[in-house]
Amino acid sequence: MKLPVIRHLQKNHDQQTLESTLEVLESFCDHRSVTDEEMDVVGELISNICGAIEVQKMIDEGMSEKDAANNFMQKVLGSIDR
Repeated sequence: MKLPVIRHLQKNHDQQTLESTLEVLESFCDHRSVTDEEMDVVGELISNICGAIEVQKMIDEGMSEKDAANNFMQKVLGSIDR
């Protein structure tokens, strides 16, 4: 996950667009001809899009943009440490 990418996606696309993109990427991954390398790339894209959606939800709930991004990354880092 890359916070600058997450911020860019969150600022430049609405939630519906991001969710539609997720559906397409997930469908792509379901096809049997997708290689492991392609899966890695798509997995990175999916994680960044999910991050953008999560950050936007926190902002919509009243959190500042900076705090939402920092809170999200703390959650990510906390889950990695486990």
